Amino acid sequence: MQAFNSLAEAAFEAAETSPGDGNEPETYCLSEYFEVIVSKLLETTERPDGGQANLRSAAYEALMELVKNSPRDCYVWVQRTTMIILERLQHVLALEGHIQSSSDRAQYNDLQSLLCATLQSVLRKMTLEDAPKISDAVVAALLQMFSSSSGRAGGGVQEDALMTASTLVEVLGDKFVKYMDAFRPFLAIGLKNHAEYQVCSAAVGLTGDICRALGSQVLPFCDDVMTMLLENLGNNNVHRSVKPQILSVFGDIALAIGPEFKKFLEIVLQTLAQASVAYVDKHDYEMVEYLNDLREGCLEAYTGIVQGLKGDQNAPNADVQLLLPHVPHIISFISSIAIDSDHSDTNIASCAGLIGDLCTAFGGGVPRPRKRRHWPLGPPRRSRSSKAALHDERHVRACHFEPQGGAPGTRLSPWSGGPSSSLSVSIHG
Repeated sequence: MQAFNSLAEAAFEAAETSPGDGNEPETYCLSEYFEVIVSKLLETTERPDGGQANLRSAAYEALMELVKNSPRDCYVWVQRTTMIILERLQHVLALEGHIQSSSDRAQYNDLQSLLCATLQSVLRKMTLEDAPKISDAVVAALLQMFSSSSGRAGGGVQEDALMTASTLVEVLGDKFVKYMDAFRPFLAIGLKNHAEYQVCSAAVGLTGDICRALGSQVLPFCDDVMTMLLENLGNNNVHRSVKPQILSVFGDIALAIGPEFKKFLEIVLQTLAQASVAYVDKHDYEMVEYLNDLREGCLEAYTGIVQGLKGDQNAPNADVQLLLPHVPHIISFISSIAIDSDHSDTNIASCAGLIGDLCTAFGGGVPRPRKRRHWPLGPPRRSRSSKAALHDERHVRACHFEPQGGAPGTRLSPWSGGPSSSLSVSIHG
């Protein structure tokens, strides 16, 4: 099966006229064999001995790779495969009531996971015109998965359903809004699932995807979501790996709802002030890596907030001035990253993007430094985050900031202690 994976990828790359431009080739050398290969792989997934030597999972993985690396002239078979996988998922869900043993349950969950992963792969190849035609059926299947797994140890199933929902959001864009009322209770269940942190992490990721897709249409759901996210940050039972993601989602929400984020601004800025001064044991590599993830979450949050309050117009929205008292702390945070030899490349790229956003938002209104200071940021680079804009180097050079301490009224301390505020945030979940 590994040979199919390599063959599909190599054939696709050979057919690309401009690799990396995101455009699919019209055809490739496997096109005339595509139907046969897909059919045989689908047959293999249903063989009676599919459970031996990981045969079934290998066949599904090969199918996913083949679909992922398919050209336009194979699209009709991508459509058919999508319907076959969806029908299989519906059939499997109908067997829920016939499970009699823990072994049956394990096999049932494994098959659900494979079908969800394959469904994600084929959904990503669907066109904007075709995806809405099957979205109702996909959502119905996902809601059934959520319902059947709620109230029992079904973390794996919930995680699969949440990740598939994220793919559907990615494909549908703002058209996903019609499903929000139905998804809302299950998103809340995922965000509150502290015992199975992979589920909570998937729910946080889905929240960010929804915000990016729906934009201002997400506003009616923000109060509940923000409450749950803030509660998770202060909960010691929430795994620490989830917390940087939550900070990043604050930026997604701010970008989505723009000036409406003002009602959350103060508590979020207090939270970021705590997180941005966290420290860890520098001899522990895993904790250093976690600290960089935490910093990245803060940077993405600040970037989203600045851009959201500033707005898209040439003249910055007046609401962005609400951030001005906090700019000295943001600059101090950027400086602390720049001089830390353990910072990540992504941190530095995001710092450069945030500096550019601050320059654009405040211009000459930024507090002037006492003296110029060179930071080892290097030239601005694009962050892997889509929210960190690439700014012209002259914009960065135009703002020679000087770290000037924390935000007014904030007593900075490690995140495990944090500033004096009504919110207690725990770094070590």
